Amino acid sequence: MLTRRLSPVQADGLLVSVTMLAACGWIFSREAVAGFLPLTFMGLRFTGAGLILILLSWNSLKKLTYEQWVAAVRVGLLFSVAMVFWITGLRLTTHLGVGSFLCSLGLVMVPVVGLFFGERQGLAAYLSLPVALAGLACLSLDSEFHLGLPEICFLISAAIFALMYVLNSHAAAKTPALPLTAVQLSITGVLMMLAALIFEPLSLSQPPAMWGWLLGSLLVATCMRFVLQTYAMGMSSPSHSAIIMNLEPVWTALLAAMWFGERMSGLQFTGCGLIFSALLVNRWPMVRQWLRQQRKAAS
Repeated sequence: MLTRRLSPVQADGLLVSVTMLAACGWIFSREAVAGFLPLTFMGLRFTGAGLILILLSWNSLKKLTYEQWVAAVRVGLLFSVAMVFWITGLRLTTHLGVGSFLCSLGLVMVPVVGLFFGERQGLAAYLSLPVALAGLACLSLDSEFHLGLPEICFLISAAIFALMYVLNSHAAAKTPALPLTAVQLSITGVLMMLAALIFEPLSLSQPPAMWGWLLGSLLVATCMRFVLQTYAMGMSSPSHSAIIMNLEPVWTALLAAMWFGERMSGLQFTGCGLIFSALLVNRWPMVRQWLRQQRKAAS
């Protein structure tokens, strides 16, 4: 399956599924960190996922060229650095909503970062950006915002994520998704485990339920999510896929409402609507072409 080319519609549909898996990951992670220290949890999560994918892609890994290894390692290192800033901001912040919004800015930055790599998008891609930005703001921000150390960490993390997203899209277009993801997650896991050993006391006496949440996060929200995301990104431009990935906070908010009983305000529902509108604006040329084909088929 992961070697077959997808049509743009199929790639978009797969990325929508990825955003749902990512939203599940927020639920799994929130439950898991109730029993695990943050760095330890993330180190176990990414190291375990990397080892599983290495076993599944061993033959493919041996066939990677030097250039493919360089591309995979580069993205893995960027991901690790971004996660360090993200965790630092998460541990220092007193406002998770603002932190979530600032991290999501990385996806909005992708078309701008892509310009430095010679990528030129159509007008629809740029028109969708302010709509997506407004939607993310409605989902995440309240009346207070202060630019302190946590916010700076989140902004640095978002900028690195944007660069990583562009580079990973380029790598995914030339490298099979399974070995590429295996390398990236393994590097991230090893570096996160080293950070955990340095900054956190080792504690692995969690109850079975906590290990169940870790396993769900490892298998569903890491192995499955990142393999499918890398595969789909190789079939779509970074700007298009980044706009679709903005659905993640929408599904997360809806799942949190169902699982934790959190309520969504009218402003948050407005944010969901704006993000869906951004997707339509971004893909309007393709939607218009499809509508024309349907009209021709009907006549």
